[in-house]
Amino acid sequence: MTPSSHEKPARLPEERPRETPADLIVSGCTVLVHDERERIGFEEDAAVVVRDGVIHSVTTAAAVDGLPAADRIDARGQVALPGLINCHTHAPMVALRGLAEDLPTEEWFNDVVWPVESNLTERDVELGARLACAEMIRAGVTCFADHYFAMDAVAAVVAECGMRALLGQAYFSSQGPQGRERSLEFALRHRGTADGRITTALAPHAPYTVTDADLATTAGLARDHGLPVHLHAAENRDQTETSLARHGATPIGVLERTGVLDTDVLIAHGTGITEDDLPLLARASGRTAVATAPRGYLKFAWPTTTPVRALRDIGVPVGLATDGAASNNSLDVWESMALTALVQKFTEGDPRRLTSRQALHHATVQSAEAVGFGGTVGRIAPGRRADLVLVDLTGPHTQPVHDLAATLVHSARSADVRTTIVDGRVLMRDRELLTLDVPAVVRELGERLPALTDRGHGRRIQEYDT
Repeated sequence: MTPSSHEKPARLPEERPRETPADLIVSGCTVLVHDERERIGFEEDAAVVVRDGVIHSVTTAAAVDGLPAADRIDARGQVALPGLINCHTHAPMVALRGLAEDLPTEEWFNDVVWPVESNLTERDVELGARLACAEMIRAGVTCFADHYFAMDAVAAVVAECGMRALLGQAYFSSQGPQGRERSLEFALRHRGTADGRITTALAPHAPYTVTDADLATTAGLARDHGLPVHLHAAENRDQTETSLARHGATPIGVLERTGVLDTDVLIAHGTGITEDDLPLLARASGRTAVATAPRGYLKFAWPTTTPVRALRDIGVPVGLATDGAASNNSLDVWESMALTALVQKFTEGDPRRLTSRQALHHATVQSAEAVGFGGTVGRIAPGRRADLVLVDLTGPHTQPVHDLAATLVHSARSADVRTTIVDGRVLMRDRELLTLDVPAVVRELGERLPALTDRGHGRRIQEYDT
């Protein structure tokens, strides 16, 4: 595989032998690397040396010959990428995959999803999270930002399966102050758990389901406790127009006047972000990011998409996401990467936006920044946590390789991921999951589905009215 790149990174250093064996050596692969200007390049016949869950060096395959290691992976014919990050999802909703199809947003929520979610038990959430984590690991996702209910169960699954996650307990104002308090208690209880792989956020659902007073209180709690906020805002243009009519401000304007933009905030979707919102986001004093999940927007036939270029122009990172599988039908960030590039080309009317290299940048550096892990993951470089995936490009659908970036974004598939590694721990090797038992989860979830999907009771957890 010869990359068509004039952006050649600096020469790889030689790995000096040490007496203590490395924990893991991945050798013979092509490694995606970033230079000091965040430009993407590829190093062929390279090796990654991992010690104590951290990337110790990225060097040549020859340099690690004879270097002792507890585990070695021969990755010839494969590309090593930073692990993909799902910047916004509702992992347990895989249990509702395909349940609400071909419906407008309002009917999707009110007639199916929110009535069904009123049946959720903690065991349903746990099983959904197990299935979701298995799906993501197999698709090369090493980290996800989750926003849902009964999140203690999700945290337990993350701790067990070895993934990295930003987790938030969602709440609506209709739950009373107890909902907001539970969100804070969860965030404080689980922050830094799972050997540091779990970070937490406060998770108000959205400006249309959470009052200004609750948003302002949440912003204050976030500042007091050093927590980020993860919520839906300006999901679509209808929400923005309704917010202007009812509140005299766009959803982004509501976030500014309630102080949420003074916190570190991750905004899901943002397809309803307007030109007038851009100055508000640009001057936000906290770390502001947006997660885009284009497949769902296409499926709901929303007329606009996340304004990726405009956001990047004002310095707001845009990470890649899937949303929940109830709307997206999959947790495949690989597909999100390709669709983000294609939808932006279509929306901009310019085939030069987004390029394959820009799409890879959103999938790696931008996604890591979006979830607050910019200094931890998102690059294969010394000092970063060893979250990486190996992609097999020997299949007929990926050959020949003229432009490696284009092959990765537009030809490769999530099923081409052979190995997934988090913190130096191998979670999947040669397509075999090592930390989750999928058949057992599928059997039990199938037994529970009739009770979970019953809508005869006529209840719903919330009303969608925007």
